Order: sequence, then C-alpha cells, then structure tokens
Amino acid sequence: MLRFFSLFSAAVTLADPAFAADLTSISFKTIDGKDSSLADYKGKVVLIVNTASKCGLTPQYEALEALFDQYKDKGLVVLAFPCNDFGNQEPGSVDQIKEFCSTRFDVSFPLMEKIHVKGPEQHPLYTALTGKDGAFPGDVSWNFGKFLVGRDGKPLARFEPRVKPDSKEVKAAIEKALGI
Repeated sequence: MLRFFSLFSAAVTLADPAFAADLTSISFKTIDGKDSSLADYKGKVVLIVNTASKCGLTPQYEALEALFDQYKDKGLVVLAFPCNDFGNQEPGSVDQIKEFCSTRFDVSFPLMEKIHVKGPEQHPLYTALTGKDGAFPGDVSWNFGKFLVGRDGKPLARFEPRVKPDSKEVKAAIEKALGI
C-alpha cells in the first residue's frame, strides 16, 4: 500500500533539460483510424492524457474539456489516448469510447486509438515519455496521467493521475508553455 501511495504523491515532474527529443515524428492513429502524429499539432501546446471510461478518475474528462475550451484559442490541444492497462477500466470498442465521451462529457478535443501506455506492447509515444531513456522515466501509474508537450514537440512536464486538469499546477504549466 505504501508503494501505491507514493505513486500518487508527486504532483508534477519537469522534463530533464538534457532530454532534447522531439516527439513529433512518433506516429499514432486517431480514434477514427486515421494516421496522425504530434507533427499535426506543431506550434500547439499539447496535453497528452491516458484515459478510461470506467475509472474513479473518469470525471476528469469534464475538467479536460473545460481546460481545452479555455485555452484552445491560445494554442492548447488535449489529446486523449484511451488505455485498458489499469484494472480493465477501458474495455470498450472505439465506437463505445466515442459514444461515451460524446454523450457523457461532450468531449470536443481529439480522441486517439486505444493504446498501451506500459508493458511489452507500450506505444512508442509512451516509451519516449516514460521509458528508461524517456523524458520522465517510470511507468504511468494509473489512468489520467498527463504529459505537457511544448510547441516545439519537446516534453515539458508530467502530472500524476490524481492531479486534476484544472489544478493550479497544470494551469500554470500550460500558461507558461503558451506564453500567457
């Protein structure tokens, strides 16, 4: 239990300045199966979040949508990556995920395909973020882990799952990255 607590106790981690990798070349698919990458969002500040529909933290979708609405005209985009790696809390198909996000939380930010954020099938984006040579070494601890990426495609900050999207820490990091 102590280890579980420690996974959620750190609020924010800043990227190692020596980590200079540009994440824009890593490809992934949208929830509609279209090829995409962070290059599609070059010039934007990106908040990457691994999401789940049946999690105690699922209400964070509402705060993510509010954050997106507040800052999208200033250059923020939120990218949701549904993930079933934690407690089978995202078992649905892409159609079920889209329906849930649309009807339950009126999500308008981009949804991506369901991926693995840890383990042997870890998506390359998460390997670059959390792998042993990544910007923030150490597995994602649960659903709704957040990563802030700058306009240049370089990782800036990591926020643990229990840190709410509308927290002072997240908003301050976003505003700094947006230059406001």
